[in-house]
Amino acid sequence: MSLDEHHYALTVRWTGNLGSGTNSYRGYSRDHDVEIPGLPVLQGSADPTFHGDAERYNPEQLLLAALSQCHMLSFLHVAVKHGVVVTAYEDRAEAVMRTNRDGSGQFESVLLKPRVTTAGPVAEELLDELHRGANAVCFIARSVNFPVRHKASATVAPTDGAPVDAQAD
Repeated sequence: MSLDEHHYALTVRWTGNLGSGTNSYRGYSRDHDVEIPGLPVLQGSADPTFHGDAERYNPEQLLLAALSQCHMLSFLHVAVKHGVVVTAYEDRAEAVMRTNRDGSGQFESVLLKPRVTTAGPVAEELLDELHRGANAVCFIARSVNFPVRHKASATVAPTDGAPVDAQAD
């Protein structure tokens, strides 16, 4: 296998046959399992709006999670390259998906709101640059056809007093 090519595989298994398959729109469950060798089974369903189980992950949530995870991992990588020591990271990501009259739909935007804590002060301009750099190298963000925006904030880890905050847009 080439170093430039990575392969991923999983199995999605529908578990929602309630006895008569898809004989009617409401006559089957949207439940399914996502199976990846060596990992716990991820229990999925549709969004409750589309007759899914609210106690299971839905594809829309997982797409948003993938974008948020990818940005975080890319940000940590870019931070290391710039000598910025990150001690904590949390993102409260949001997405907008629009449905169409014909039953189709698409994501229109994602807003990542990472809250980064650094070991020492970092200029707001550098934080902006790190987030732009992370977005530029994030495999998932580069693969979607809708904007992935950032509204980041940063805190310096407290040493003897209250944290110092910085906002980045």
